Amino acid sequence: MATQQQSVGWYGGIDTSRPHPARMYDFYLGGRDNYHVDREAAQQVISSAPDVVDSARANRDFLRRAVGHLAESGVRQFLDIGTGIPTSPNTHEVAQAVAPGARVAYVDNDPIVAAHAAARLLGTGNTSFALADLRDPGALLAMREVTRMIDLRQPVAVLLTSVLHFVADAEDPAGIVGTLRDALPAGSHLVLSHGTDDFHADRVGEALAVYRTATAELSLRPYDRVLDLFDGFDLLAPGLVRVPLWRPDGPPPGPDELASVGVYGGVGRKAA
Repeated sequence: MATQQQSVGWYGGIDTSRPHPARMYDFYLGGRDNYHVDREAAQQVISSAPDVVDSARANRDFLRRAVGHLAESGVRQFLDIGTGIPTSPNTHEVAQAVAPGARVAYVDNDPIVAAHAAARLLGTGNTSFALADLRDPGALLAMREVTRMIDLRQPVAVLLTSVLHFVADAEDPAGIVGTLRDALPAGSHLVLSHGTDDFHADRVGEALAVYRTATAELSLRPYDRVLDLFDGFDLLAPGLVRVPLWRPDGPPPGPDELASVGVYGGVGRKAA
């Protein structure tokens, strides 16, 4: 079996014969942890929807700002689900720059992410990595590598950045978030971003077709559907917005910058 897998593009248990969204995302961010098949697929997406690069980078900046804000607000536990291939600054780097004792549990269902995690995410003693699937949130929360780092009796920030648009409607993304929410104590936070076709629906058809050839389909959702995912959380200002508008470091972006970003993002707090 191993010989057959190698012949069709398996390497160390990782399928290199088909493009993978995590490796494509790494390419959008300018990373090098991707294969030729990923670069070809990513270039097809960029050709049909060139905004994808700006969206990916804006999403990463949103993650950095949200984690930094929560760490400054006193959050000391972060559960980063769907972390993807490590890209500096990673969640623990941002959180621990504010609070050196902050704890971060990374979770992903991709073996290639696990392969990179040991080298880039686990060097501080206050980080862990669990190979688990968001589609089974109960099992995810019970993983030893999660429970040894995250105390669910104390507030936690759950990060779901650019991951739920890889969960199909039939897999109940709202139910998944609800299970996570119900396990969290009051004072916990949800950091969520999600791709949308609200702005460039005419340009995303070919991009969606490319993702259908990859290992995960893309389910873009409109504003109201993304907002529904925050049920049970009070949104922090400025609410659910396109990610460059969430507490920008400098002056608010203008229409030209916003025009190239098709990702909503927000941060919610679970009340008592």
